[in-house]
Amino acid sequence: MAKISAARAYLIDIPVETPRTDAVQAFLKQETIFVHLTTEDGVEGVGYSYTIGTGGTAILALLRDYLLEKVIGMDADRIDHIWNTVYYSTRATTTGAITSAAVAAIDTALWDLRGKNSGLPLWKMVGGSNDRVTLYDTEGGWLHISAEELVRGAVESKKKGWPGVKLKIGKPDPLEDLDRLMAVREAVGPEMAIMVDANQFMTLAESIKRARILEPVGLFWLEEPMPADYVAEHAQLVKATTIPIAVGESMYSAAQFQQYLHQGAAGIIQVDVGRVGGITPWLKVAHLAETYNVSVCPHFLMELHVSLSAGVANGHFVEHIPQLTAVTTSRVTIDNGYALAPEAPGLGIPWDFEAIERLVVA
Repeated sequence: MAKISAARAYLIDIPVETPRTDAVQAFLKQETIFVHLTTEDGVEGVGYSYTIGTGGTAILALLRDYLLEKVIGMDADRIDHIWNTVYYSTRATTTGAITSAAVAAIDTALWDLRGKNSGLPLWKMVGGSNDRVTLYDTEGGWLHISAEELVRGAVESKKKGWPGVKLKIGKPDPLEDLDRLMAVREAVGPEMAIMVDANQFMTLAESIKRARILEPVGLFWLEEPMPADYVAEHAQLVKATTIPIAVGESMYSAAQFQQYLHQGAAGIIQVDVGRVGGITPWLKVAHLAETYNVSVCPHFLMELHVSLSAGVANGHFVEHIPQLTAVTTSRVTIDNGYALAPEAPGLGIPWDFEAIERLVVA
């Protein structure tokens, strides 16, 4: 038994590595909430979650005022027991973004502890299906980027051997979106996957209209066309277009994914460790999606999701969007369009704690 003897949390702000805009917002900074859990035998696990600019201090307060004290004295090996104890202790604040992000920071620290105690990397702990996973590039596809820049970025990604790129849509005139996408398609050819992300800005009627306009591009998926609460509307859209519909980054519990899968409302699942409540529920979503023969292509957090997607049988694309360069000592290893799962025990993220300490804000 490895009892938890100490727990602490803090918040840092990490500047974005490149300007990022979409149809509804700009990503200006990553609020990153760290949790350190130490067991009686002196082993420390480090976990984290994030926001893209708001709510970080609320998550930190929930951890400090209510949640961290609950894990003291608990057996760190009983991850599912700890997850349920902590999550459901919040009562009225479940299900929600603040609670899920706070629990995710604890849960990822527990998985880091498990790996360090067992000597296993994360991708092997969760199943070891593969030791690498395919990447698609997001950084060249932001909405403020000109059509010419979109084309240059996509061509450069293709030269690097990456099999896919994701581009933002949301121009006032849908034909402008179409022109931008067709320019990229003509430049990269038919074999490269092109994904598009609407960031929830559309109604059902607008989603159907724009999906039909964009079908000639041959898209790999249409991501977040509508707000995530509208499950039935997504199911209607699936029936109205040939483009696979992707959802997940704005969903905060495994049960929400269950409804999408049960109603046939999505063809791609983009579950995010930091938003769904950690690795424990992430795995439940991934295995549930496998029973529906649906692929998992997680949102953001590539430093974690490379290992998780490689480790499960239905992991497919991982989003290449580096954001931890300022606080790590090395980057994810990429080989001809594949990200290699790290072999270090635990999460496998090489944190630079001196750099982290300089960025602490709370």
